[in-house]
Amino acid sequence: MSDDVRAPVRDDATGRPRSGGAAPGPVESQTEEALLALTGEQQSSGPLLEVRDLITHFTLGSGTVRAVDGVSFSLSRGKTLGVVGESGSGKTVLSRSVMGILTASNVVRRGQVIYDGRDLSRLTPKELRPYWGREMAMVFQDPMTSLNPVVKIGRQLTEGLTQSLKMSRSEAKELAVAGLRSVGIPSPERRFNEYPHQLSGGMRQRVGIAIALAMGPKLLFADEPTTALDVTVQAQILDLLEEQQRERFMGMVLVTHDLGVVATRADEIIVMYAGQVVEKAPTAKLFASVRMPYTEALLESIPKLHEPSHTRLRAIGGRPPDLMHPPSACRFSPRCPYVRDKCRTDPPPLIEDTPGHSYRCWFPVDVRVTAPTRAGQATGASSGASTGASTGAVKA
Repeated sequence: MSDDVRAPVRDDATGRPRSGGAAPGPVESQTEEALLALTGEQQSSGPLLEVRDLITHFTLGSGTVRAVDGVSFSLSRGKTLGVVGESGSGKTVLSRSVMGILTASNVVRRGQVIYDGRDLSRLTPKELRPYWGREMAMVFQDPMTSLNPVVKIGRQLTEGLTQSLKMSRSEAKELAVAGLRSVGIPSPERRFNEYPHQLSGGMRQRVGIAIALAMGPKLLFADEPTTALDVTVQAQILDLLEEQQRERFMGMVLVTHDLGVVATRADEIIVMYAGQVVEKAPTAKLFASVRMPYTEALLESIPKLHEPSHTRLRAIGGRPPDLMHPPSACRFSPRCPYVRDKCRTDPPPLIEDTPGHSYRCWFPVDVRVTAPTRAGQATGASSGASTGASTGAVKA
């Protein structure tokens, strides 16, 4: 097999698997046939993914943790949805709940997950198994813990290909090596026989991406894919994900705590706080008019390139609420600098201000910022915000 062989990707027009090279080799042909047998010829005309009022709670002896509380969104093929929030806001639980990989007996899951026109929320874990890897996959947050430290990279890459696609070991190895090459791993034949601890952090994350993409999924969840990586490697990983998404025409959910990351890479952003969506809008519209004080606080915490070195970062005061006993009204009210009496007594609904732009606040701010660019971070703000720092004015 030639070096041009790549992991299976899907045709931009039809959505069906196709070869990455000019002509498919035997491994690619077998992979395409297996994927076609699974996905069939029909393609839904609606969104690739639609989540409706998803609730995910964990029942413990001391009470119920409301990790995800009524989240709704949709995602089309070829688009990226950014999910932003602090640690503990429910981002990772949301992604895993949508995939259906939270299978513990204490998990309470309600709502609908419509994938490519099919309701996955009614399926058991056994019935969901054919979708994992083939239709949807996840790049996990920490490759040092998501990769098995005592199993060689090659075996972790080929396991799904041999068990799910029924490929021979030799064919799976050729496709796995091609997959490593496609994500920028040098000397992929040698790395195939190495253990995770022999690779750098950036290379381990590239292996994690190769594993997630091995069977050509149409939907990819990237859960904080740049955690614990240095800045230059972070940019390389994000560029790689964007390149792979474009080639394969995948839908992607990019989970991060950094609004600066999704500002340049997401088509739409949802901001989560304490298990709820507190603001949702297309990326350009969100930065054109930030309405939720929590979103404003996240923006203010981004370092600004124009500020002098060692400028003190603007932290969000207080701490996220206990999701076992969240505030009965606005969940951000104990930390909000603009809080009023109504915020402490009445829970705000998710209000659609303009088409496509929703927020959860009784007294929204009005902040306009220059969206961060890949060369730097937010450099300007207006309408109640000083240059380089969003300090928007509260509307009555």
